[in-house]
Amino acid sequence: MSDKKYLHVKNDAVFRMFFADERNQDLLVSFLKSVLRLPDDDYNEIVITDPHLLPEYKGDKLGVIDVKLRTKNGRVIHIEIQLKVTSEMRERVIFTDAKLITEQLGSGDEYEKINQVISIVITNEALIKDNSLYHHRFTFYDSDANIEFSDIIEIHTLELSKLPEGVDGTLLYDWAKFIDAETEEELNMVAERNPEVQKAVVRLEVLSGDERARYIAEMEEKAWRDMQSHKKDARREGLAEGEIREREKWQSVVADKDTEIARLRAELETARNK
Repeated sequence: MSDKKYLHVKNDAVFRMFFADERNQDLLVSFLKSVLRLPDDDYNEIVITDPHLLPEYKGDKLGVIDVKLRTKNGRVIHIEIQLKVTSEMRERVIFTDAKLITEQLGSGDEYEKINQVISIVITNEALIKDNSLYHHRFTFYDSDANIEFSDIIEIHTLELSKLPEGVDGTLLYDWAKFIDAETEEELNMVAERNPEVQKAVVRLEVLSGDERARYIAEMEEKAWRDMQSHKKDARREGLAEGEIREREKWQSVVADKDTEIARLRAELETARNK
């Protein structure tokens, strides 16, 4: 019996540490290729960028996404993973994509300078409840005329709860199983099928052995549990005042967590570079 303890890639802090690490860029590219329909040369130059979405006006929220990158041909790709599907998730994804479009243009810039924005939204629960497929691709589309108006925004959903038990033979299925895995046995099963994912399992083992990385993951899980607890408190109170208090508590938790995670990630990078 092995005593290895792997971090869960579904934890969004672990997801960021794993896929936003430049040393794992080959694995990120493999995952992107399994989801997207981009020309091969677009992957020749992947640049991981700042995941913060800057506010346009005073009072706007400072958004944070899990992984943000730019391809060789200028496409902007953002990836986020969510354990819990919320009622406003679709609207929030569209809001994020709108931000990623508007931040490309400065005063006086032409609209032709806008590059395609692609979102990959990974959820642990069903987001698209009208269909059993675990992967969807959405664009601006006229379903009556069967015509695509534009793919300037492209949204992919990957719903882990819909993964079939039987292997479907795709690279996307194997990557989804890697992300969804919670045990060493599950990781080994997908690693045996796919050499690329086997490499990912080895690198996840290295990350899992880093004490600071484990601490960051634990902080993320604690913050998520606190958020769920605060939401339950607000629902029990059933009052607008309770909802406001819950929101304020959660904002404080997020601010504290993000500050601490940023500090620890900086320490982690410094240690790795020595």
